[in-house]
Amino acid sequence: MDEQIRVLVADANDIARIGLVKILECESDIRIVGEAKKGLEVINRVLELKPDVVIMDIFMPDCNGLGATTAIKEKLPEVKVLIWTTSEREEDLLQALKLGAQGYLLKSATINEMVEAVRRAVAAETILSPHMASKLAAGFRNNNNDGHPKLSSREMEVLLLVAEGMTDTSIGERLFITETTVRTHLRRLLDKLHLKNRVQAAAYAARLNLKDG
Repeated sequence: MDEQIRVLVADANDIARIGLVKILECESDIRIVGEAKKGLEVINRVLELKPDVVIMDIFMPDCNGLGATTAIKEKLPEVKVLIWTTSEREEDLLQALKLGAQGYLLKSATINEMVEAVRRAVAAETILSPHMASKLAAGFRNNNNDGHPKLSSREMEVLLLVAEGMTDTSIGERLFITETTVRTHLRRLLDKLHLKNRVQAAAYAARLNLKDG
């Protein structure tokens, strides 16, 4: 079915990879089109199969997940990449976002979180594991914003919630404002920060957090 989300899963660990495949196969709107165990294999399989979403670990033989992300986004920028890893290093998170990954999920993620991450990735939403998003948000709150464009308090709130991977609808509900207002604040903060989209906004928040850490 054309409506199905075509997914490729890549992980050197057979148990992790096969387990995730079995979980996603249970969803009627998701179809597994391939698997891979090594970084170079991921790249080749993606070029061959052109999936909608690639889920892959950072730690793989031949070429790690970050290197594979670079190659995939250069050749097929429309393919959404979700990093699925045990690494809680903020450096890895920041690098993944800079390279164009749509999301960064820890392997402690629940079944529901993984399934929803695939759907949200196709919708071009940024997905971050709550633990990693909290780190970014905390770091950004602790930053005095010295040397950076001044954001209003509301714009700062929207930026922090974007960094947590929240949708416009969820942000509106959290802040008790309309989606239209959320989009207005997001557009203004992107303009002020000279950023193109919410993924870059999340990366911006990550960069400030790393600089302070």
